[in-house]
Amino acid sequence: MFGLSIELTLILFFCLIAACAFEFINGFHDTANAVANVIYTKTLKPAYAVMWSGLFNFLGVMLGGISVAMGIMKLLPTSVLVDQNVYHSLALILALIFTAIIWNLGTWYIGLPCSSSHTLIGSIFGVGIAYMLLPDVGAVALNWTKVKDAGLSLLISPVIGFGLALGLYFLLKKVTKKNQVLFEHDEKRKHPPVWVRALLIFTCTSVSFAHGSNDGQKGVGLVMIILIAFLPARFILNPHLETASISSKIEVIQAVLVSADTAKLSDDNKIKLTGILAKTNKVEAISLKTKNGHSPTINDKYEIRRDLGFIQTETKDLMKITVEQPQVYSNKQVAVVSTELEALKKYTEYAPYWVILMISVSLGLGTMIGWKRIVVTIGEKIGKTPLTYAQGVSADLVTASTIAMASNFGLPVSTTHVLSSGVAGTMVARNGLKNLRKKTIRNILTAWLITLPVTIVLSAGLFLLLRWIFS
Repeated sequence: MFGLSIELTLILFFCLIAACAFEFINGFHDTANAVANVIYTKTLKPAYAVMWSGLFNFLGVMLGGISVAMGIMKLLPTSVLVDQNVYHSLALILALIFTAIIWNLGTWYIGLPCSSSHTLIGSIFGVGIAYMLLPDVGAVALNWTKVKDAGLSLLISPVIGFGLALGLYFLLKKVTKKNQVLFEHDEKRKHPPVWVRALLIFTCTSVSFAHGSNDGQKGVGLVMIILIAFLPARFILNPHLETASISSKIEVIQAVLVSADTAKLSDDNKIKLTGILAKTNKVEAISLKTKNGHSPTINDKYEIRRDLGFIQTETKDLMKITVEQPQVYSNKQVAVVSTELEALKKYTEYAPYWVILMISVSLGLGTMIGWKRIVVTIGEKIGKTPLTYAQGVSADLVTASTIAMASNFGLPVSTTHVLSSGVAGTMVARNGLKNLRKKTIRNILTAWLITLPVTIVLSAGLFLLLRWIFS
């Protein structure tokens, strides 16, 4: 099957199942955060809450696009995945999956809100760094620009969650002075008032959908890494698009680029333009070759993928600079090029429907179990006072908004850390810093700080060990 031996086919299926297991664990590890407030405030019974959240996590993956998935894939250059020895790629994949699963299960077992996002990205960082330590490699195994973006996103988002939730809680208190039911926690009350229940269900739904649209995409990105590593000829470029059709789009871009008055360009931009044209000529030559009946080789597809990434990044940069100062390309020309660049993205930034569906189901099912440990931590152990309805609404709204904004920019964020930080912010808004339980906050901060270094070291060690075993 797929042109692989029986042994490699079985290993491929094992890796895909392991990726689904990671997403399943992500479901009951991270998604407990989405249902924490509706369960703790007795808005919904646990069984209904987790099924509802599972459904919207499923829909979040299905409808949330693939920008975050592509961001995860871009952390590792394609050259690292496309190894002539498939067992070397297997060592990389198993190292990052096993690390992610081990750390997620361990932190869930002790009821510690820990980020699956930090775990997966730390695992990717680890194998990338270990790859660069191998003798005679001499290659950059991490996309440091993407690493910086992902790292900043993971570090800054909890701070945003804390600050915005604190502010929103104060705002709710100010605009609802006449109705203080939002700010109570009555253990004797069977359910909150109907309008409060509706508000909390809405915020739970928003967090669940946002979680699926961000965290679910990480699973999609992981599966695409596996498929490219095992079957580069089939998946390194979108199999549903003809390689030959690339040339027509490249020709449009070239026509605009060469129309520039180079006398207006700075020396740096002249060099940039020359580099872009060299890459477009190379991609066009391969595309025209396939148009004449030649099947592209794996190396052809690899070069197209690599060069299209360069063309997209450098051309956008050149257009931005030369429209602002000096006026080299008109706004109309920029729009034309942008359209063609967006069309070219579809050749490299894609995920088969069955991959998205597989991850959606895994995340949705995982949501329906294992929620209790994290719910207790969120509801009772962050603050010294019980969570009120207003705190739940504030934390959930901020979490959903932060995740949605990050997904729009293709950035990974941690639902766990944004929500727990949001709850902490509302606790401070309610009764000041004295309202926080220092032990829990210390544990959450510790997990926040150590997850990346621990998973980097663990995945790097596993990769080097497995690479040695498979050599």
